Amino acid sequence: MDFLDFARSFGIIIHDYPPIGVWKRYPTDDHPRSRNGAVKFLGTVGFVQNHAMDTVVSVWKPDSSERANLPSMPDMRRQQLEQEQETRRKQADAARKAVTMLNQSGYSSHAYLRAKGFEKEQGNVYHKDGSPVLLIPMRVGNSIVGVQQIDEDGGKRFLYGQRSAGASFVFSNNGLNILCEGYATALSVRAAMTQIKRRYNIYVCFSAGNMKKIGLDLKSGVVVADNDHSGTGQQAAADIGWPYWMSDSVGEDANDYMLRVGLFQFSQSLTQLMLKVREYG
Repeated sequence: MDFLDFARSFGIIIHDYPPIGVWKRYPTDDHPRSRNGAVKFLGTVGFVQNHAMDTVVSVWKPDSSERANLPSMPDMRRQQLEQEQETRRKQADAARKAVTMLNQSGYSSHAYLRAKGFEKEQGNVYHKDGSPVLLIPMRVGNSIVGVQQIDEDGGKRFLYGQRSAGASFVFSNNGLNILCEGYATALSVRAAMTQIKRRYNIYVCFSAGNMKKIGLDLKSGVVVADNDHSGTGQQAAADIGWPYWMSDSVGEDANDYMLRVGLFQFSQSLTQLMLKVREYG
């Protein structure tokens, strides 16, 4: 199986070989409007991950019949250096664009926030082609590296070329570290933690795979995982190794659960998670 067929077997929509030596994002069969597929091709080895389904990277290696058509090592190294420079340029451009968009945004309510049960919540709203887009700043350390853009229907996208790995948005009042994927989930967790009077540092990680990356830099905490049909959220939480909460209904995240059962019941379920924190501590 060649590299393209290998990538397609993970649901990644890819037609041509990617640039050598860099991670390249692609749409997937299950999320054709997003770029949940990631591939990296080095000629003699390749890496593939569908972030909506996989918490680990899968490795491809060519068989003997394919090796004769692979580029030479000097050519691959040259292409790799060129692509690394291009990646850094795109990331810098995206970071500058993110800062500009945030500076040009206003602070107001948004249809997405209201749909998620937070009618009084406000955020950075940027008007793009006449439509209000909610911007979620994404930082690595103290530096803005990009934004997640959420439209009125809940469609989500990142800036072209931006860095996403290791990036997060944090709600903090200097308490327990809590990892989650989505912004609406974080708002729900914040509301519940406020109700049970517990301090928090809630990290919006934007994907299950990125939760694992963020967790590596933290000593301890809990995970609020999505109950995906694929099991990706639960697997990521298990891999992190912290106590975790997950809805009892497949297909739900914490916000879905809160809207279904109410804030009080959700906050009580998080209280049970706090008991596990003491057990693990």
